[in-house]
Amino acid sequence: MYVENVKSQMRKGMLEYCVMLLLDKKPYYSSDIIDELERANLIVVEGTLYPLLSRLKKEALLDYEWQESPSGPPRKYYRLTSEGKAVLKALEESWQQLVGTVEGIKRL
Repeated sequence: MYVENVKSQMRKGMLEYCVMLLLDKKPYYSSDIIDELERANLIVVEGTLYPLLSRLKKEALLDYEWQESPSGPPRKYYRLTSEGKAVLKALEESWQQLVGTVEGIKRL
């Protein structure tokens, strides 16, 4: 049980970074974000993703555009803003530092 709790906290900490990494590549529909994260073994439910997307939008790190769907109503596609790209770059640097720190500790 302890290990599962720690793994869950680690995933939560990485989620925002991983979502931003996806959105840096191309615009995504919310369910496509969930699908991509699941393919990467990072299981996320809509109830977790939507508040995250709303927070990133409020912080002006992402924006969205409506696109027509061939099978229903228009869909909201999210993409990083230029500010979001700058924040992602800073997060990437922090991630690399963190990985280096952990690897250094493992070698002690």
